[in-house]
Amino acid sequence: MKKICSKCNKPAITFIRYNGTHLCKDHFIQYFEKRVKKDIKKQGKTDNKSKIGVAISGGKDSLVALHIINDIFLRRREIDVIAITVDEGIKGYRDESIKIAVSNCIKRSIEHHIITFKEMIGKTMDEIVLRNDGNFGECSYCGVFRRFCLNNKAKELGITKLITGHNLDDMTQSILMNFINGDIKKLARLGPHQKVQPGLVPRVLPLRLIPEKENALYAILKNIEYHNDECPYSANAYRGIFRDIIDDLEYKNPGTRYSILNSYDEIKELLLDKYPPIELNKCKNCGEPTSQEICKACIFKEKILNPDLS
Repeated sequence: MKKICSKCNKPAITFIRYNGTHLCKDHFIQYFEKRVKKDIKKQGKTDNKSKIGVAISGGKDSLVALHIINDIFLRRREIDVIAITVDEGIKGYRDESIKIAVSNCIKRSIEHHIITFKEMIGKTMDEIVLRNDGNFGECSYCGVFRRFCLNNKAKELGITKLITGHNLDDMTQSILMNFINGDIKKLARLGPHQKVQPGLVPRVLPLRLIPEKENALYAILKNIEYHNDECPYSANAYRGIFRDIIDDLEYKNPGTRYSILNSYDEIKELLLDKYPPIELNKCKNCGEPTSQEICKACIFKEKILNPDLS
């Protein structure tokens, strides 16, 4: 028996388990975009003459973020939307996703810049993995270097706020992971960022309320081409443990992800009161903001380039 949309008499294309509604194509898109637009406004006003950077990998989340941000600000000609891709240098994976990222930007006439680990760090991710001594996982190096590259390129381009494609699944995994690890200071620093730290481009997370599966469905319905392969190094990622835990909880109790995020939002102000943003130094090596004398990116870079000295 065909299911009917809870909002009209059209055939439903999806069932939203956490609120019990069946939605047709039009009402799903409307439901999706309404939440995204509302949360973008909640995360801060976008002034005229702003330059909005969107970090895109070629995957569904970042490209959905790019398309919806471009649609929202298309009529405001005084606002520029610029895409930035970090090429980590993962053969057979990132080179393929970059082709799709480039294609999407060409179709929408969006300015696109690519920055590479090779030029910024001196090694590709594939080379870093070969020289890894095992003290840190591949994702630790990649995450630090990606943030380093994105912040550098965003500042070079004069970006005033940086959009990332983090979805509801990503957010809840980060919350649980930091809580279990007892890293409350890091928990307090999760985006979106309310205070602009000198030298750091503030992050905006328009998809933080959207489950990953809904991003995929939206991309399909809007004919957004995206790269669907998983990073070959993600199999060893510590985050995967928390993904599996939350997926199991969500299956047994629909709405668990929203409960985790809403609980975090309720206590975030208290966390920031106890752990306010600290005054940052300039890294002695590269000049990037850091709480130490030398930033994490430079520490990791030294380990990779001069393993015998670290």
